[in-house]
Amino acid sequence: MITPLDIQNIEFSKAVRGYKEEEVDEFLDQLTKDLEQVLAERDALLLVKDELTAQLAEANTKVVNYQQQEGAVLTTLEAAKALMNDISTSAEKRAQILVMNAELDAQNIRRQAEESLGVLKDEETRLIQRVSNFKARYKSLLEGELEKFDDFSDELVGIPTSPSVVKFEKKAEPAAAPAPAPVTADTVDLEKTITNFRGEL
Repeated sequence: MITPLDIQNIEFSKAVRGYKEEEVDEFLDQLTKDLEQVLAERDALLLVKDELTAQLAEANTKVVNYQQQEGAVLTTLEAAKALMNDISTSAEKRAQILVMNAELDAQNIRRQAEESLGVLKDEETRLIQRVSNFKARYKSLLEGELEKFDDFSDELVGIPTSPSVVKFEKKAEPAAAPAPAPVTADTVDLEKTITNFRGEL
């Protein structure tokens, strides 16, 4: 069989009226490429054939094995069915036990939650009472301080802290009232601050 290498290595004798050497070489090159492609396709088909032959032989072997094992498979299936029935029965019993345990756990969790909630409510009540007592004491303290501020502001504007009894002596001129202290911008701001603070209480 002629190979592509044989075509490439062939040499023709030259004659006076022979073919052009360039055209012959070009044709031989094309012929070489075509032959290489054909041979490659043949080799590929041979590989596919060998693979298919091997697969067919393997399949035939498996069919024979399957036929031989058919009886064993049927026996195994029957045993598997019986085992599945036993497992199903056992699973139902296990599921019932799990449900019962879950219900008991849920009851315990609910009871613990209720106890914890009661403790939290008692603690909340104690905290609310403590806050209320603190607010009452703090408010009383602030009111006492406000009274001091009121007395201090009254002294600044010349108003006595408590009404005094004006005494007159027989045939004596009434005592002249002390001149009120001048009202300044600082005094007015202090009074406004005290009024606003008392309003917030």
